[in-house]
Amino acid sequence: MELPLNDTAMLSSFSFSEDTVGFLLEGTFGEETVQQLHDQIREKLQVYDTINLYLEDSRIETFSLTAVIENLFFKLEHKGQFNKVALVSDRKWIHLCGKIEKMLADINVKSFVSEDRMEAITWIAER
Repeated sequence: MELPLNDTAMLSSFSFSEDTVGFLLEGTFGEETVQQLHDQIREKLQVYDTINLYLEDSRIETFSLTAVIENLFFKLEHKGQFNKVALVSDRKWIHLCGKIEKMLADINVKSFVSEDRMEAITWIAER
């Protein structure tokens, strides 16, 4: 499912299994994008106590620092509700954000470069 957020952002979601959801992020990663992302994750968390999350940087052009920080606080707020989080990006600072989330929120976060997305999909789908 694709949700147009504004003229420059797109959030595509898909499910690997009932308790695993994935998102392809492109365009602008701003406050509106993060709100849509969090709303969809909250919907899953209303059904399942814990979920797996796959996030892929798919041609994100610009980032809002506020949105990045909001995303970190969201994961801290929902600490214990994520089994695994796969981050797919070629940006080293996004991998660093994953390490920070892992340390602060005690989430099983694993980062992958884009060419290893199939490995990320396999990892997130494993029980």
